[in-house]
Amino acid sequence: MLSERSTRSAAIRRCALSGALGLALLGAGVPAARAGTQPDLSRFYQQKITWGRCQGDGMPRDLQCGKITVPLDYAHPTAGILDLALARYRATGDKRGSVVLNFGGPGGPGVPQLAEGGKDFMGLTNGYDVVTFDPRGVGRSSPVSCGEGEDDALAATAGEDGLADPRAALEQLRRAAAACVRHSGPVLRHIGTVNAARDLDVMRAALGVKKLNYLGFSYGTRLGAVYAAEFPHKVGRMALDGVDTLTEPLTEQGIAGAQGQQVALEDFVDWCVQDIACPLGRDARSGREQVVKLIRSMDEDPVPSDFGKPFTGQDLVTAIAQALYSTKLWPSLERALAELVEDGDPSGVLGFTSGGFAPPVRRTAGDHPGGGQGNSGLTDAEDVPLDNLPAALMAINCADDPDRPSAERITADLDRLRAAYEQASPVFGRFRLTQVLMCYGRPKGTDFVRERVKDLGSARMLLVGTRGDPATPYRWTVETAARLGSSAVVLDNRGDGHTGYASSKCVHRKVDDFLLYGTLPPSGSSCGEDEED
Repeated sequence: MLSERSTRSAAIRRCALSGALGLALLGAGVPAARAGTQPDLSRFYQQKITWGRCQGDGMPRDLQCGKITVPLDYAHPTAGILDLALARYRATGDKRGSVVLNFGGPGGPGVPQLAEGGKDFMGLTNGYDVVTFDPRGVGRSSPVSCGEGEDDALAATAGEDGLADPRAALEQLRRAAAACVRHSGPVLRHIGTVNAARDLDVMRAALGVKKLNYLGFSYGTRLGAVYAAEFPHKVGRMALDGVDTLTEPLTEQGIAGAQGQQVALEDFVDWCVQDIACPLGRDARSGREQVVKLIRSMDEDPVPSDFGKPFTGQDLVTAIAQALYSTKLWPSLERALAELVEDGDPSGVLGFTSGGFAPPVRRTAGDHPGGGQGNSGLTDAEDVPLDNLPAALMAINCADDPDRPSAERITADLDRLRAAYEQASPVFGRFRLTQVLMCYGRPKGTDFVRERVKDLGSARMLLVGTRGDPATPYRWTVETAARLGSSAVVLDNRGDGHTGYASSKCVHRKVDDFLLYGTLPPSGSSCGEDEED
């Protein structure tokens, strides 16, 4: 999906490749450096993980941390390496292997999310070590950053006059993309879901299992599907919740996302105005207008923050978007908005933009984590850049998308796109359009996801779609299932919110039954809203 970071039940709701990546040998599951040859990856596949107690404030005592080493470039594995951060809860029952979790994003680090929300997955420890990881370019795994580039990109489209001069805006976006290169180091050229899936297979081998058992949320469903396409005979039990699209271009994803978030915002405002303490007033229509006015006002006159960077209206849009993924976060959003409106204090809403796991660190150009030529160890948690999440999100999405329209094409289409996005959402439309345009100036992405992830010959997998999902529309579940073929089994969650595992006891039970015992529900079966049996 274009933009998602789930924060639900702590873990689940917290929440881009060059042409060489198209050379993946699907049968063998490894890329070819050149025609007729295969790179030697044996040293990566033969490694063992050394586990130890996780270090850092707030880390649960029973959570163990480790790392694996992967090649920076699978086509040239001697050109550099990356370390990926891992964490696990050990199996408490009869261990039958491991299940690997990805919480989505793209750009969300798995280790802090499992640390905070591990209780949601304790049932799986009846048979598995429950494992997660920070993907390449994310969290402690050589995190990417754009430094001031993120500010430049947002400034290119901010305010009522944003994009009035399309060519000037595109040049600013090109400079922003160049800033991402300067701040991120060599990992940026090798980021994306195709390489992340290869990392997953190295992880599978290091965990000592023949087949990958996997639970992915939102973007994590894209990663799971790509893994199944690259390594169909290595798929064990795979559950995908909040299913991402494999075919829609970023422009269409952005409109769908803006529409879903606008509906969720309106639902929040309807709920908020029933409370006498609601900072948006007591009338829903007026409350929605208040949100738009507040964003415009803060874009014109940002609010000072403790991080040194003023808090803008578009920062507020980001915060609201994250808080809308779960109704459980609505009371916290109401309080945070009250602090902002009544006291000018953005600290509450800032918590949603950082997700509680991205320390406020800014880097100077060239000072990227890991340094060197891709020989990168784990980054210290306190050195993860503040903008790692949005920087990684855009890098991965852009690397997964092959469309790079020219400046002339963008300029010709811009008025139509602006109108479509504004119609989809007066609050989130501009922000979503900016995300789409931020691929301008970056290398063309791979067409692997769009062209080759289909008609899988893998073991059967469970796809969960939620009818009221504001981020991944239910139709994406149906469309992706049809594309994946007979391997896909669909579970229809007739509830609201982004993904179903943490909010629906029915979904939770059916996913656990599949992962633990291999029991699949009939395809097309459903979990009713608030259904527990």
